[in-house]
Amino acid sequence: MHKIAVMGDRDSILGFKALGFDVYPASEKEEAGELLNSLVEEGYALIYITEDLAALIPDEISRYRNSYFPAIIPIPGTKGSLGIGMRAVKENVEKAVGVDIFSGED
Repeated sequence: MHKIAVMGDRDSILGFKALGFDVYPASEKEEAGELLNSLVEEGYALIYITEDLAALIPDEISRYRNSYFPAIIPIPGTKGSLGIGMRAVKENVEKAVGVDIFSGED
């Protein structure tokens, strides 16, 4: 069974503990980068990260973008969505089908 982690501010991620996910509070850039790398080394297959935190460490996240594991999924935090997660979905769909299906244009 693969391990699942959730990173972000404490208020945004605490509820995931009830689902059985491992939660890792972080709020600073350096702390978040080190934590992400540590979770990858520990073999986490899926890492949810709040969009606020993901915005601080785009280079670290992009390092794993083409890897099979881990899947790093941005999620909205308590402040709401920044659009980072939706942008990532859009980019992946464009890569897969070769067209921006969200704009209605070819």
